[in-house]
Amino acid sequence: MAATPRLDFALDTYECIVLYPGPSGRALPEETVQRLQAEHIQHMQALQRRGIVLVDGSVDGPAREPDPPIGFGLARTGSVDDVRSVMEADPAVQAGLYRVEVLTFLCPAGSLEFPLAKAQS
Repeated sequence: MAATPRLDFALDTYECIVLYPGPSGRALPEETVQRLQAEHIQHMQALQRRGIVLVDGSVDGPAREPDPPIGFGLARTGSVDDVRSVMEADPAVQAGLYRVEVLTFLCPAGSLEFPLAKAQS
């Protein structure tokens, strides 16, 4: 992992959640996909209510690789491993509809706000 660069300004650290199509997605029956997508949304909403996920949503655009990202989110728990663990508990991830990566995201301190997350706390 690359070292954090030395900067003369403060950084905020988040956990960046990236969702990709999973290994089983194309083989699952449509009714199973619909059920898993609903369970995925419920899982993400629960993580937001618990204050783990600050924002999440779908991404779309021209495919630049065989399985481009389909979802993105930000959390701020201080632990990539903790966020990975709760994301791997997502029923859609467990069933192979999606796969997830969790990375560290750094940005200038104070540059992001999450009004919906503040409203829920």
